[in-house]
Amino acid sequence: MKKLNHLEEIYNSYDTFIIDLWGVMHNGVKLNNNAIEAIDHLITKNKKIVFLSNAPRPSKKVREFLRKLNMNEKYLGNIMTSGEAAMRALEDHKYGQYFYHLGPKRDDTVFSKIKEKETSLDKADFILCTGLFDEEMKDLNYYKELLKSHTSKLLICTNPDLTVHRGEVEEYCAGKLAELFEQLGGKVVYFGKPYEEIYKLCFSKNEKALAIGDNLNTDIRGANNMKIDSIFISYGVHRSEFQNENELNDLQLRYKVNATYYQPQLTW
Repeated sequence: MKKLNHLEEIYNSYDTFIIDLWGVMHNGVKLNNNAIEAIDHLITKNKKIVFLSNAPRPSKKVREFLRKLNMNEKYLGNIMTSGEAAMRALEDHKYGQYFYHLGPKRDDTVFSKIKEKETSLDKADFILCTGLFDEEMKDLNYYKELLKSHTSKLLICTNPDLTVHRGEVEEYCAGKLAELFEQLGGKVVYFGKPYEEIYKLCFSKNEKALAIGDNLNTDIRGANNMKIDSIFISYGVHRSEFQNENELNDLQLRYKVNATYYQPQLTW
């Protein structure tokens, strides 16, 4: 993994830039101005940008959130989310008819077209997990008790991320509950990074793509799975796991991934 001082040094080697949102473009509270400057240059140079997020909501809801953060409309053309990919599969009734929603009320938009099929946990064919019921309620023992007698059901995870930072506060994501469900003996189907299917919605084989993200387990592993180059944004979700840049190679070895470059934050 090589330190990259400026994206300007390498951008011309790529056609398409697959860019994570939370941890790269914003921190859940405000936009990253350096990252905004970088994508502005890419657009000026007619490069294709796709924001690829493990948000468990449809793309249009993420677009609305970015508008609230005052992101310019010209950047919002191409957004793909794990929630969007899951929503498309759910509408085909691929996993059964009736489901139980494990997650906050605001994520109802993921299954708005099949809302009438929502039911109790006992009656459900499968569990649709979009996250914790409430980000403030972090007691995983509660969810263990809730799920332990339902491991015969399939759990659909719409966000494989384990944690995210909202500002400086760490929050659990749907992936944390999916991990718990697997530990209980249940089976999980994941939508989003690092799984190949969602990348196929973002670029074609004839495009030279570069992935940019702060999560080694999803962004960088996904790039490795797709055999494309990547930039690891080190001051993101893993920032508490190392003391200095000399430890970054050991960090990626622990996660069994290999980023091409790293930057503390996306910088043109």
